[in-house]
Amino acid sequence: MLTEILPFRFELDTIAIAGASLWSLALYLGFSRVNEWVTEQINRWFNFAERSLYTSQSEFEKTRKARESQNAFYASLFSIVPFLVIGALLNWGLEISLGDSWGISTGILACMSAGIYELGRRDGESSD
Repeated sequence: MLTEILPFRFELDTIAIAGASLWSLALYLGFSRVNEWVTEQINRWFNFAERSLYTSQSEFEKTRKARESQNAFYASLFSIVPFLVIGALLNWGLEISLGDSWGISTGILACMSAGIYELGRRDGESSD
């Protein structure tokens, strides 16, 4: 499909993509407070950057609620990027030190552990 359209060949290492994705998910779940902080900082930056685009205060206030909602959505999407980078580095380190399949298998274990931790953390917050 894609190889028929493009005039050159490239190969994707599916094992590396799967391992990096699993490690990213584990980090995203395990460090949810860091994730919330990163999302909040990106959202603040988006709101600040967008404020500088408007010259009048009345025009800025007209669509403020919609733009802040849109910025919150984009911030939640972009907050994944640091976890993808760190997950890819962790997977790369595991592949170099232990071999190709260890990135996926330890990523699965890390995802399960982080999921259980997150469930327990949320349950503990709701009971307080």
